[in-house]
Amino acid sequence: MGLHLRSILLVYCSLCVNVLIAQEPKIIEIRQAGGSTQDQERFPGANILFKSPEKRVLLFHEGALIESDQAYFYAKDNYFRALGSVVFTQGDSLRMTCNTIEYDGKTKTAIAIGNVDLQRPDMNLKTERLDLDRINNKAFYNTKGVIVDSASTLTSNRGTYFMNQKKYRFTSDVTIINPDYIVNSEQLDYFTELNQAYLYGNSKIKGEAYTILCERGFYDLDREKGIFKKNATLYYDDKIIKGDSLYFESERNYAAATKNVSIFDSLNNSIITGHYGEIFKAKDSAIITRRAMAINIVDNDSLFIHADTLVATGPEDKRILRGYYDVRILKSDIRGRSDSIYLDESIGLTKLLNKPLTKKQEQVFTEADRNASNPVLWFGESQMTGNKIFLLSDLETKKLDSIKITGNVFIIEKDTLSSDGFQQIKGGLLDGAFENGKLDNIVITKNTEMVYYLYNDEDLQLIGIDKTTCSALKMNFVEGQIDDITFLVSPIGDVYPEDEIPLNDRTLKGFIWRIKERPETVEDLFDKNDEADQFPEILKFQFPEESEKKESEKKS
Repeated sequence: MGLHLRSILLVYCSLCVNVLIAQEPKIIEIRQAGGSTQDQERFPGANILFKSPEKRVLLFHEGALIESDQAYFYAKDNYFRALGSVVFTQGDSLRMTCNTIEYDGKTKTAIAIGNVDLQRPDMNLKTERLDLDRINNKAFYNTKGVIVDSASTLTSNRGTYFMNQKKYRFTSDVTIINPDYIVNSEQLDYFTELNQAYLYGNSKIKGEAYTILCERGFYDLDREKGIFKKNATLYYDDKIIKGDSLYFESERNYAAATKNVSIFDSLNNSIITGHYGEIFKAKDSAIITRRAMAINIVDNDSLFIHADTLVATGPEDKRILRGYYDVRILKSDIRGRSDSIYLDESIGLTKLLNKPLTKKQEQVFTEADRNASNPVLWFGESQMTGNKIFLLSDLETKKLDSIKITGNVFIIEKDTLSSDGFQQIKGGLLDGAFENGKLDNIVITKNTEMVYYLYNDEDLQLIGIDKTTCSALKMNFVEGQIDDITFLVSPIGDVYPEDEIPLNDRTLKGFIWRIKERPETVEDLFDKNDEADQFPEILKFQFPEESEKKESEKKS
């Protein structure tokens, strides 16, 4: 072997030896003891250190000082077991007391047993057994632990403390008790310095005026605010709010939810659903949009109201619901559509309103165009439209009591015995009454006009078509259909044979049959603009493990 090669090998071996020496753990130092002895029969290989009146046993290893009344030190194994008022300190950042401690200098791990009390600048941990890993800066306990910081007390059956991150991971029956709230969770990651918690598994936060349930969540304990996911539910001011994601902020009295949102009002027995919602407790208001729908229980029947945006305001006994843009209504005996809706539950008033026309529309719209943009209701087979529609309900029974329509009143009903005939009445003002929630009669006044198909009672042969004008008339309904008509002022008109009236004269000016707009099922309340998949989750939030996983995937 040449000299040059031998030199290289010697240098290489020297480096390897130096690395091994550098990696070899340091020996535990005996700094102080009152005295020492040995008992090879009972404790072979141990140097038994004990205190004196003036001195306690002090052992030191790589920045950690362990003080005790007695210690069994095994120099060969670089290991000791200390007992009696043990105090373990590591710089100014960690102080731990316990009854007994076992310490391995090779692995730099310690097991503290009995009345363990770990103190850090930001918190204090008490448990019966604590495993300490100084290399990875972790502490683990598998017995009930109690942590106290400046404001809260936290308990759990198992926990791991990551010292570098100043983070606890608690598992099994985790509880945080604070004067303002109580937190329970299956697993909770708690950052002591930030006073923030990440929740995993079935979790519950109960504050003075709210309760939150979730299976995943983030909670800022100082500010009482957070984001919650997976079966997230917020009980707030007699309301139950659910969503795929919930955001809550106690100080602002504010909550928001996204995707599959529902707000249930227990006092008013109503629910509002959609894909984005906000709740402002101080203002007694909630707003929900994106496939928004309100469901009110009226006389054991569901009233569905859909709009682009729904807003509920006011205290529970004076609640007002407003809906904006393309309002659609469905109930077993009523269908409807309007640009906006106003519903005051305290007085039983519902308003259906049209969208104000622009100046250009005012100039170019025909009467039929105007009627097409007006609110419309269907009671049974009768279609009713007008500039504004007002419904009044009985406050006790919640059943409809009366109806009022102002401006461009138009009632249309398909004639069942002819292929293309329609019963029609128009006027300037309509007042109607309900009996047991069913439309009973209406009175129409101001420039009233009528087209009505008359039939023989015996063989149901068409007698003729009645075209009449008068100042006022009254109509009675049976089972949702026009039963009879009474003119309240002397009418002007006649009954014409069918062949004497051209088809275009059989409808009144402004006639428009809007049956295609009539919703028959809940799904008919929605259109392509309400498809759920176009509403992405707004409250995007990642848990630390998810962020770390994505980051590692990018690097790989």
